[in-house]
Amino acid sequence: MTDSPSRSGSLGPLPYVVAATFFMEYLDTTIIATALPQMAHSFGTSPNALSLGMSAYMIALAIFIPASGWVADRFGSRSVFFTAIVTFTLASLLCGISQNTVEFTAARVLQGIGGALMVPVGRLTVVRSVDRKQLMQAISTITWPGIVAPVVGPPIGGFITTYASWRLIFLLNLPVCLIVLVAVLKWVPNLRSAERRPFDVIGLILSGASLTAILYGADMASQPDTNPLFGLGIIGIGLAIGCVAFYQARRQRHPLIDVSTLRIPTFSVTVVTGTLTRIGIGAVPYLMPLLFQIGFGLSAFKSGLLLFVSATGNLGMKALTTPILQRFGFRRVAIAGSMVCGMFTIACGVLTPASPLVLVLVVVFVYGTARSLQFQTLATLAYADVPSEQTSAANTLWNAAAQMSIGLGIAFGALALRAASAVNGTGGTSGTAGTGATQAQAFTLDDFRFAFLCAGMLTIASVYGYVKLSHDAGHKLRATSR
Repeated sequence: MTDSPSRSGSLGPLPYVVAATFFMEYLDTTIIATALPQMAHSFGTSPNALSLGMSAYMIALAIFIPASGWVADRFGSRSVFFTAIVTFTLASLLCGISQNTVEFTAARVLQGIGGALMVPVGRLTVVRSVDRKQLMQAISTITWPGIVAPVVGPPIGGFITTYASWRLIFLLNLPVCLIVLVAVLKWVPNLRSAERRPFDVIGLILSGASLTAILYGADMASQPDTNPLFGLGIIGIGLAIGCVAFYQARRQRHPLIDVSTLRIPTFSVTVVTGTLTRIGIGAVPYLMPLLFQIGFGLSAFKSGLLLFVSATGNLGMKALTTPILQRFGFRRVAIAGSMVCGMFTIACGVLTPASPLVLVLVVVFVYGTARSLQFQTLATLAYADVPSEQTSAANTLWNAAAQMSIGLGIAFGALALRAASAVNGTGGTSGTAGTGATQAQAFTLDDFRFAFLCAGMLTIASVYGYVKLSHDAGHKLRATSR
C-alpha cells in the first residue's frame, strides 16, 4: 500500500465519516419507497411505471460493485471515495429536480454508480486504516447505518411526503454531502495498491450480469402482478451465470472478484452462511410494516412508531457488541444471534391485533437487538483472518454478497407471503418495499404467520454453518481488542 496512515491506536474520525455516507446512502435507498406514489402523481404516471427508477439503481449497483476494489487500488481510496460522494450528491440533486420518469431513471442510474463505489470503498478504507485492536469498534460504527436505515427510512419518508414534498428527500442530501466531502479531504487516507493489476473485463461482464439477474429476478418475484415463477427463473439464470463467473475467476491470474478468499474459513462463513442469515433476517423489514398496516389495520404513522422500537434495539446493541464478542467469542455469538433472531422472527408472526402492546414492543425490540448483533458480528468476523494483500478482494466479494442478499431477502418474504395466500385462498397482493405498488387488504394473519415462520426457520437453519466454525474463530481480533 502507498500513502499509509499512521496507526496511533485510537479509533479516530475516519469510521464516523464513512458511517455518515453509509447512512445517507442506505436511508436514501429505503426512504424513497414511500414517496413513489406522490412522485408518480407529480410525473403523471403510475407507481409501477416509476419503479423503473428503482430497478435502474439496483442494476447500476450490481454492475459497478464488483469493480470497486480494482478502482480503489488503482486510483486511491480517498480519490474514489470523494468522487463517489460527488457523483451521489449530483445524482441526488438531479433526482430532486427531475420532471419526468426518464429524467428520474437516468438520475437513479448515476446515483447507483456513486453508491456502488461509495459503500465498498468506504468500508475498505476503514479496514485498511484502522488499527486491528480497534477494528471491532470501527466495523460496529460503520455497520449500524445499514441496520437502522431500512427500519427508520419508511416512516421518515412517509412523514416528508405527507407534510412536505418528495423532492425534499433527495435535496436534503446536498448539505450533508458537502459537509462529508470536507471531512473526507481532511481525514480519509488515499490508500492504493502498489501492484498494477489488469482490469478483468470478462469478470465484470459475468459478475455484473449475474448480480443484475439475481436482483432483478428477486424484484420480479416479489411483484404482486407478475408470475413468481418468472422471477425465480431469472434468479436461476443469474445463479448459473454466477457459477460461470466463479470458475472463470478461478482460472484468472488477476480476477476482478478473487474467490480464493473463500478458502479463509472465517471469511467464507460470513459470505456463504451469512448470506442465508441475511436473507432470512432481511425479509422482516419487508413483512413487518405490512403486518402492522394490513394485518393489524394500523396507519402508516403508527406502524412507523412500532418500527422505531426495532431501530432503538439496533442502536442500543451497537455499544454492547464489542464487549459481547470479547466475552463469548464469534462462534457462540453467531450461533446465539441466529437462534434468537430466528425465534423472534417467528414470534412476530404470532402477534395479533389483540396482543398486549407491551408484548409487541418486547418482540420487536428483541428482534432489533438480535438483528444488530448478528449483522455486526458477521461484518467484523469477515476481516478477522484476511491478509492485508487480500483485503480489497475480500471486501469486493463481501459487498457483492451483501447486496445480493438484500434483494433476495425482500423476494423471500414476498414469495412466502404470496405462497401462504395461494394456499389459504385469500388471493392477497401487496407492493414491495421497492416499488410502492398499491397494497390490497387481502392478506390474513395466517398468511403473515406462515411468511414469518419461513423467514425464521431459514435464519435458524443457517446456524449449521456457524457450528462448524472453530471455537477460537476471530481470536486475533478478540486478543487485540482487550
